Amino acid sequence: MSDADPSLIETLCRHAPFDDLSEDLRARIAPDLRLIEIGADEMLARKGDTLDGLYVIESGGFDMRAGAHDLVAHRGPGEIMGERGLLRDGKAQLDVRSTEAARLILVPKAHFNTLMARSGTVARWFARARPNDPDDTAPNAIGLTALQVSDLMSKKPITCTADATISDVARLMRDHGISSVVVMANVSLAGIVTVRDLTHKVLAEDMDGTVSVGQVMTPDPVTISPDSLGLDALMKLADLGVNHLPVTKDDRVVGMIGRTDLFRQQAATASHMVADIAGAQSAQDMALVMERVPGLLAQLVQAGVKPGSITRRITDITDAITRRLLTLAQEKLGPPPVSYLWAACGSQGRREQTGVSDQDNCLILDDAFRPEHDAYFAEMARFVSDGLDTCGFFYCPGDMMATNPRWRQPRGVWRNYFDRWIRQPDNEAQMLASVMFDLRPIAGEFALFDNLEQEVLATAKRNSIFVAHMISNSLKHTVPLGFFRGFTLIRSGENRNTIDLKASGVIPVVDLGRIYALLGSLTASGTRDRIEGARETGVISESGARDLLDAYDLIAETRLRHQAGQVARGEEPDNFMNPAEMSDLERNHLRDAFMVVKTMQSAIGQSRGARE
Repeated sequence: MSDADPSLIETLCRHAPFDDLSEDLRARIAPDLRLIEIGADEMLARKGDTLDGLYVIESGGFDMRAGAHDLVAHRGPGEIMGERGLLRDGKAQLDVRSTEAARLILVPKAHFNTLMARSGTVARWFARARPNDPDDTAPNAIGLTALQVSDLMSKKPITCTADATISDVARLMRDHGISSVVVMANVSLAGIVTVRDLTHKVLAEDMDGTVSVGQVMTPDPVTISPDSLGLDALMKLADLGVNHLPVTKDDRVVGMIGRTDLFRQQAATASHMVADIAGAQSAQDMALVMERVPGLLAQLVQAGVKPGSITRRITDITDAITRRLLTLAQEKLGPPPVSYLWAACGSQGRREQTGVSDQDNCLILDDAFRPEHDAYFAEMARFVSDGLDTCGFFYCPGDMMATNPRWRQPRGVWRNYFDRWIRQPDNEAQMLASVMFDLRPIAGEFALFDNLEQEVLATAKRNSIFVAHMISNSLKHTVPLGFFRGFTLIRSGENRNTIDLKASGVIPVVDLGRIYALLGSLTASGTRDRIEGARETGVISESGARDLLDAYDLIAETRLRHQAGQVARGEEPDNFMNPAEMSDLERNHLRDAFMVVKTMQSAIGQSRGARE
């Protein structure tokens, strides 16, 4: 450990949340900051060790483990360690070992406590690590699917103009300890220049420092909004193969987010999984990553994370696998002959996947498609669907996959499909329309989906016969309640004396959400979003929406707890639960939830549900 270094406070204050410290607080803690240098593969702290303070990583990396082989998180430059222990009993919660030579700044415990007491920014930043939050054995409870980009981004991005020289930008990067600079044209975003640009475009081409930034920057870079989720940012970075994204709101640059920022808040296991998937070279590699999903589900449930956040996180992993498989398919097959859009339907389309799922997907092709192009897309579909199956997403029993030529068609054919289903709403049409109303773009040319959904919803809403058939079809999935509020159990077979929490619990609410979306012309694909949208547009009442949301959350939570319990016992998760395994209180709550769903079904079946 080195002696006090006055420059450490400047280094520390380049990192959030310390970049918002007052001059008084900076002066107060500066004399006692310490620089720690550690070699590769050295133990920084063992679980149970008394912590000297908060560690901020300046360079290098660290693995944090709950046991010899149980990697919980990896931390790198700009990230923080030790806050959870300091806010509990002052002891390390995990084993922390360096993966390479590293340098850290130590903020002594007393000063950390001072900052928590006197800096609102610091207090809010570390509030998630307080003891009433999930502990470090479940680090995924608050991660990149619970945080928005605005929570993670650098709020004061360093900027320059396009006529600045490369030498000017290099000095900015050095002085501010950053690796990217935003290029502005007055108040508008013009581009971005990174260390990678300096290396690949300047040094590698023997350019001198007088070259203007405008010659080497990436113009009109892809941006992200501050209200996007952190995991959305991570996936976009992975898809684009870049390390930084400008954050914009109303066409104004409000921040910058990079890979390091995304791990500043206890890098979530799901995020690491997405990162591992982005670098996978085969479906088998991704299948190994998927083996961690049951454990992730169990951890999240144990941590008390809301069902919607859990299913969103698991679906994001599926989305990442799908996108990576499509990339590998194109590397194998070459560029596609026409533009395409890969879309998911079913639970993936609604972002409601759990530990048990098949695959439902389709291809929407550009209308320039010709019959001779189908061989390419047939091979692409087979590659992706086989890969998904390898990863545990079994083939759809109804063959609703892009491998089926029926679900691999030009955009015009898809429009005709929906038009025919709406005009002639027989049983098959109702089933197909129900599934396809959950379509969500995953990868490819998103413009192929533009306006199609709005057109279909508008056409369907105008056809009262179709709407009546959709409502009738949705009521076929009934909740498992008999007379006198008793549970209706499966009476035979391997699932005897159980209730199906998917078919008889979640699906009836999914059906209601789909009907509300149809009645309100809502484009949201998720059930919860559809119910909330129905409330906002007056399709259902405030009280009806509130009761149904509470019921849906309880049913979904019960299903996830059941699956998590199976995982903990080393069993394959399923949807069949014996109510006898629940406490009286839990059974009563579940009955109440089913009764709410039954009441809402009855109301909409009598054509009064839109207002009750």
